[in-house]
Amino acid sequence: MSQPAHTSPDELEVAEGREREQLEGWIPPLASDAEIHQAFEKAFDYRGDVTLTLKDGRQINGYVFDRRSGKTLADSAVRIIPANERTKLTISYSDIAALAFSGRDTAAGKTFEAWVKKYWEKKMAGEKGIAIEPEKLD
Repeated sequence: MSQPAHTSPDELEVAEGREREQLEGWIPPLASDAEIHQAFEKAFDYRGDVTLTLKDGRQINGYVFDRRSGKTLADSAVRIIPANERTKLTISYSDIAALAFSGRDTAAGKTFEAWVKKYWEKKMAGEKGIAIEPEKLD
């Protein structure tokens, strides 16, 4: 399949990205099993800390690095690194009363599309020596 003659190589290199949801500050409803599973899938993709409120009243603030989805809430678990500890905890979904996306999303605004836009702005302004390097995440 040939490309139209008016398409430049620069236009071909930019592909559509996926939309990122703004989750920072969100407290999802955890009413049904499906909502709980969906919320923890989003927590796994989130690049900031979350706060878990357990049914016994304890709160754990940290980074979700894994989740295991089973057939029931008791068979499903989230794995979290608490912000103030050097441990990894595994917590059953059935022990969690609430989830809040409490930390800053360190990946917000750091999409490939945003990088390409900045690159072309610098190039159009005549800047020289523009390197292809990732931005720091802070």
